[in-house]
Amino acid sequence: LKAGGVAGVCVDLILFPLDTVKTRLQSPQGFRKAGGFRGIYAGVPSTAIGSFPNAAAFFITYENVKSMLHHGPTSYLTPATHMLAASLGEVVACLIRVPSEVVKQRAQVSPFLGTFRILSHTLYHEGIQGLYRGYKSTVLREIPFSLVQFPLWESLKDLWSWKQGHVVDSWQSAVCGAFAGGFAAAVTTPLDVAKTRIMLAKAGSSNASGNVLAALGDIWRTQGLSGLFAGVVPRMAAISLGGFIFLGTYEKTHQLLL
Repeated sequence: LKAGGVAGVCVDLILFPLDTVKTRLQSPQGFRKAGGFRGIYAGVPSTAIGSFPNAAAFFITYENVKSMLHHGPTSYLTPATHMLAASLGEVVACLIRVPSEVVKQRAQVSPFLGTFRILSHTLYHEGIQGLYRGYKSTVLREIPFSLVQFPLWESLKDLWSWKQGHVVDSWQSAVCGAFAGGFAAAVTTPLDVAKTRIMLAKAGSSNASGNVLAALGDIWRTQGLSGLFAGVVPRMAAISLGGFIFLGTYEKTHQLLL
């Protein structure tokens, strides 16, 4: 819990400006109208509050499912175990992440409105359901992401450990995390764009229904391939750096606490 929480807070706060740029590139009104480079830390209170419990919930689920399904390091079922553990971890973590993400993204594209004002406005007009708008699209983004990232991270660590004859250090785990995160970020960007459009959609609009396929279809019709991969560069940069900080910090904190 502590190792995951510390890792989550570190990565989310350090890389917040890149995340803001990515969100504004993906927003329906376009980068400049969404705020450009102004108010780059808009929405950071929401992230600061949600980061620790979100990351802690993920790693508690991930590590426990891994231990329950452990088949030994050489088993052919090991990648499937990592996939299942990461997927279940994301489902649990999204219960905390989505409300924080909704408020954060709305603040990022409305930098002159405060986080508390956006939260109260969402609750007043949409209720609790409004805070969970995009839960399904977030899970549908995070599960494919984790299916790529975590087995790749674990495999790279095992390969590096085998080559050098001992378990990887925390910095080596961080390097593996950066590569795995960047690759996973690139291939799942269309799902991230759809999730952003759903969270930012006005109540009552077609995207507000949360239909991921409909959102992807709308983006494809209006903006084509470039629209589906909007923000891919800052997303890859943020998640590569994020993978380095997040997974490296997790491993180091885990070692220190044990």
